[in-house]
Amino acid sequence: MLSVLVIGYVWPEPNSSAAGSHMLSLLRLFKQQGWQVTFASPAQTTEHMIDLADEGIDSTAIELNSSSFDQYLRQLQPDIVMFDRFMMEEQFGWRVEKNCPDALRILDTEDLQCLRNARHQAVKQNREMELSDLYSDLAKREIAAIHRCDLSLIISSYEMQLLQLQFQMPIQQIHYLPFMLDLDKLPSQNSTEYSSYEERQHLLMIGNFRHAPNWDSVLHMQSLWPALREQLKKNGQPNVELHIYGSYPPPKATALNNPKTGFLIKGWAEDAYQVMTQARLCLAPLRFGAGIKGKLLDAMVCGTPSITTLIGAEGMLPDNKMVEGVTVQSKLNWPGIIADDDQTFIDGVVELYSQPDSWQQKQQNAPALLADLYDGTKTGPLLIQRILELKENLAQHRLQNFTGAMLNHHSMKSTQYMSQWIEAKNQNSSHK
Repeated sequence: MLSVLVIGYVWPEPNSSAAGSHMLSLLRLFKQQGWQVTFASPAQTTEHMIDLADEGIDSTAIELNSSSFDQYLRQLQPDIVMFDRFMMEEQFGWRVEKNCPDALRILDTEDLQCLRNARHQAVKQNREMELSDLYSDLAKREIAAIHRCDLSLIISSYEMQLLQLQFQMPIQQIHYLPFMLDLDKLPSQNSTEYSSYEERQHLLMIGNFRHAPNWDSVLHMQSLWPALREQLKKNGQPNVELHIYGSYPPPKATALNNPKTGFLIKGWAEDAYQVMTQARLCLAPLRFGAGIKGKLLDAMVCGTPSITTLIGAEGMLPDNKMVEGVTVQSKLNWPGIIADDDQTFIDGVVELYSQPDSWQQKQQNAPALLADLYDGTKTGPLLIQRILELKENLAQHRLQNFTGAMLNHHSMKSTQYMSQWIEAKNQNSSHK
């Protein structure tokens, strides 16, 4: 039986974020193999974290910059170590290499943070993203972590291409793994089971308020809402409300709640599927971000057509190309509307909300897309196969990754010395 240690950036919150849901699906996949799974994190516990014991998964709180983790590793001796985002690899990777040199090291990127950050910078300055935005210090850190690991999980087809074409990442170092859904256990398996246009009302946005792209989309939606509401009224829909759900709404978010205009901040949703199924449309006016969007996947699962942007739909369709956004063909297959600009977004919402035939047509695109890309019974076994092959041929695999070996030799030394210096400093402080 293989032993797996997952080092989490945060404790998993599958009901709060797509990242939490994705992490839980990975943990469950490892458990299904009969492997011993342990989740460790230096993060604070949270209100909405899942009880991992219910999943048969051990959990341990660990410290940053502490040799206690070395002792823990020597005791556990995991066969596989998976880092949740590159920051955890930076913090703990050198300790894993030192104490468990034969352990397979996997990086779960969740999304490319350097891409999200580059787009964020461009949006702040109201301009298009440039290559210089992408080639940031953050990118140097993230790409280095991908090189240092034996395998990195990439959630988006767009990001797979970006890594290969822009960063010359060898294909043997990365593995495409979108969200893994258990289609048999979802609320709807085919379009005949979806609730109808007539059974639904209002518009919905959903997403963790702590995630910068989500908060920006709420603010952007607030600026669009008066024009959208006016157009809906002209089309015979005077009473439409926008319900905005998400965990951890800050006071600045709740202050936006306006019953008079129908712009409603609802906060935490106990059951995302329930609120999604009640809504007629899911809106995701994302101006920046990376990875793939769990909220849009939830919309497909619930048969709720979505209106989103090029950024929102990126990487979520089979024929995405290495361009900013998606191809024309992809747009036609989207279970909703992909908007290139604000006016197209508003027009799309009005069209689908007011026209049952168009709405139903878009709804029917969802089942095929879910089956093609997000069936965990297909993608899960492929990952397990890849992991086992790498375990079997790890020495040879590492010989072919000279860049990773070089970065482990140089950059991890500096990380090691910095961590040891912080630990010594902390010990001196505590003795005073």
